[in-house]
Amino acid sequence: MSRQAISPGKNFFAGGFGGVCLVFAGHPLDTIKVRIQTMPVPGPGESPLYRGTFDCFKQTLAKEGFKGLYKGMAAPIIGVTPMFAVCFFGFGLGKKLQQKTPDDVLTYPQLFAAGMLSGVFTTAIMAPGERIKCLLQIQAAKGEVKYAGPMDCVKQLYKESGIRGIYRGTALTLMRDVPASGMYFMTYEWLKRLLTPEGKSPNELSVPSVLFAGGMAGIFNWAVAIPPDVLKSRFQTAPEGKYPNGFRDVLRELLREEGVASLYKGFTAVMLRAFPANAACFLGFEMAMKFLNWAAPGL
Repeated sequence: MSRQAISPGKNFFAGGFGGVCLVFAGHPLDTIKVRIQTMPVPGPGESPLYRGTFDCFKQTLAKEGFKGLYKGMAAPIIGVTPMFAVCFFGFGLGKKLQQKTPDDVLTYPQLFAAGMLSGVFTTAIMAPGERIKCLLQIQAAKGEVKYAGPMDCVKQLYKESGIRGIYRGTALTLMRDVPASGMYFMTYEWLKRLLTPEGKSPNELSVPSVLFAGGMAGIFNWAVAIPPDVLKSRFQTAPEGKYPNGFRDVLRELLREEGVASLYKGFTAVMLRAFPANAACFLGFEMAMKFLNWAAPGL
């Protein structure tokens, strides 16, 4: 099976386009996920703020309209082009570093390791983008307007806590993205091989096959990522100083007050979002790569 040479330029544009597709397809359910994960614990005799994913969806539409589902989208949109460029390039680089010859077919553990490398690469962009996104999403849910938008959020965070305030939750982002990215890319490559007809190249997969492989890669990715994502959302949106020992304090509080099930808060919203968002991402990536290979074969 012939392997296509890694092209940073093509990976940048194709990965960025795939990321934009992912955000547009998945942001509404991401908003629901964050609001469910960060809602306050109800007191004795009180009803929870949201009874579940669909109740949160209904309340958001009723109070804020359709635009409410896209709150905080500017930050991930600004971050997705470089982030997915780095993500897909990091995966390609991880594969290349493990190959003895360009035509070597990597094992699944090797593909997992290459995917983990992409998770390390993307954290520098992902951590601040996630912090800003989460703050804007829960601000709208609480009805408070502390931040006028993403740039105002960055300015206020920097003024309050410096660069550390913007990068708060980086360790948890790494804990989420490194193993989850390994699972993400390994699953996609496995399904591509599985769905490729005999004698054909995985690059010639049909649109439905790419959508299925990409969507399932998203499901497997989030199956690994949900517990650290819950901790990250809670930590990044907490008041300064609430968790002095970082994620260990968040974990202790969640387990003490809500039990192990709290680590899977937002599970329904995550899984409803994971398939279409990641199907859109990989389809966007593959279509952009085909276009770039046709338009600029020597790039």
